[in-house]
Amino acid sequence: MMLKLFKENIRIAFGSIRTQLLRTILTVMIIAIGITALVAILTLVAALENTLSSDFASMGANTFNINQYENTSRRRGGGEREIINPIISYPEAVAFKNKYNYPLTETSLSFTATSIAEVKYEALKTDPEISVLGVDEHFLTNSGLETSSGRNFTNFDISNNTYTCVVGSDFEKGLLKDVNPIGKIISIRGAKFKVIGVLKEKGSTFGNSQDLRVLIPIQVARSLFTAPNINYTMSVMVAKKELLDQAIDNANSTMRRVRKLSPIKDNNFAIVRSDDLINRIMSITQYLGLAAWLIGIITILGSSIALMNIMIFSVTERTREIGVRKALGAKKSTIAFQFFIETLLIGQIGGLVGIIFGILIGFGFAAVMNFVFVIPWGAIIAAFVTSFIVALVSGLYPAIKSANLDPIEALRYE
Repeated sequence: MMLKLFKENIRIAFGSIRTQLLRTILTVMIIAIGITALVAILTLVAALENTLSSDFASMGANTFNINQYENTSRRRGGGEREIINPIISYPEAVAFKNKYNYPLTETSLSFTATSIAEVKYEALKTDPEISVLGVDEHFLTNSGLETSSGRNFTNFDISNNTYTCVVGSDFEKGLLKDVNPIGKIISIRGAKFKVIGVLKEKGSTFGNSQDLRVLIPIQVARSLFTAPNINYTMSVMVAKKELLDQAIDNANSTMRRVRKLSPIKDNNFAIVRSDDLINRIMSITQYLGLAAWLIGIITILGSSIALMNIMIFSVTERTREIGVRKALGAKKSTIAFQFFIETLLIGQIGGLVGIIFGILIGFGFAAVMNFVFVIPWGAIIAAFVTSFIVALVSGLYPAIKSANLDPIEALRYE
């Protein structure tokens, strides 16, 4: 009996929607705009988070770097005192590597020799925009890099200061196009290097291309690039993730000993976990999600008023119909349920349209920005729940109003 009544209410609701088609379409579109804004932004945020997770996962979840950095200290004496951390010199980097012997770890030393190098191959040359890094045999592994062809440096290459190099993937599209790069000789600052490997494509990070670089043995780089105050980076990979925190604590105390810092002095170096950056960026994406909800709620508030208005008008238009139903024995709950079902249908149709448009817009932006698109199930569920709440709030008053109409007065209504 209840199922039959429910089906009858659905049929009546669709009939009423057809008779007020224009007003219904306008109300559906108002609801859809709010849901579209909500779903589109949440879809884009999900795609951004998925892209960041996949990009930074390749950096190695169990690594951390020891860098120089500048920061503003806590307030002292009512003002702010800027502390500039000293660079990490080569002797300090070597001392750290020799003293740091935490189990199941591997330490890599590296530095950026230049970011404006010109590289030559036979009669061809690049624009002076190539980065040259001095690295050791552990740099690729600790940085989450892989070669698409050729090989990584070996301990022999590094220990014997061989003039070998590993180049970024863009060299296969430019300087070494249409040739097999492995074994070719390129020239940097007049020194000739044999290409032993090509890195897999990484793309750009914050506008900086990761594929326009050349890696050479660290001692060879030090002999070619002798600028003062070269800053070195130590990268440490921990074999087991559960040992990462203890390894960082040990590295911190080791670096403090290298720097000869007294117990009362703050660190004048930075230890940065590989997952710190992604965690910071993920926290920023939360604000985008909040913005989506704010935009959606403001628009949905307007659609709730519009939906309530159309349903109140519908009650007024159908006053005689309600009087006839009551005269034939319809209960208050039956009348209220009929109008509530109608409101619910309009709300859910608006939500469905908004979800479709929102996913399409989010997918379009993700494709343009090269984000990894994922179906935003959370956004879809949120949209359905939101549209249901809109229908619930908007339909409550009209349903109660229709149920409380006096049957005699309703029959007399013109």
